[in-house]
Amino acid sequence: QVQLVESGGGLVQPGGSLRLSCVVSGSIFSFNAMGWYRQAPGKERELVAAIRGGGSTNYADSVKGRFTISRDVTKNTVYLQMNSLKPEDTAVYYCNCYSVLRGDYWGQGTQVTVSS
Repeated sequence: QVQLVESGGGLVQPGGSLRLSCVVSGSIFSFNAMGWYRQAPGKERELVAAIRGGGSTNYADSVKGRFTISRDVTKNTVYLQMNSLKPEDTAVYYCNCYSVLRGDYWGQGTQVTVSS
């Protein structure tokens, strides 16, 4: 069973930075894509950033230029560097791995709160 463990969330002031990490219990090469989603209270879960097997990335318009997704295949870890954080970035952030053959896997989520 694949497990995803996120870390790095917390409370940060507007304009600050955080780096989220997602450690996968298995080779991330086995997945077609990995991504970060977020869900704010009363809102649907939305895609924040994704990275595909070939390394291409895409971002939600609201985070372009501020967030960066990356991976370290030697550590089976995916990162989300978040800069210039805004109060509207407050949400629970979830790591996702997707395989055409096996479907979706999700982490337990990590809370990010942006507030002064």
